[in-house]
Amino acid sequence: MIKKTMINNREYEILKNYKECYNKEDVEKKYTDYFDDYDYIFGDYSYDTLRLKGFCDKANKIHNNINSIDKLDEYIEKYCAYECKYFLIKLEKE
Repeated sequence: MIKKTMINNREYEILKNYKECYNKEDVEKKYTDYFDDYDYIFGDYSYDTLRLKGFCDKANKIHNNINSIDKLDEYIEKYCAYECKYFLIKLEKE
């Protein structure tokens, strides 16, 4: 079953929800229009605090090596606490 969520009047598909941590209220508190241009939003919890990061597909005009969705596993390994809770949501294109 595909899980969807609405954030800032935009529909996202929940692709990963490691340790069942996705919390819409937490995301809405952190979400700003900064994330509107990203295809994916990754969220991880460190010390019970949510951090968000935007990632892009290669076709996105703001795509670069730092925000490439292809680098997600590397990002988790380098910048996230070991075995932390995390989720990945993808913007549904209109």
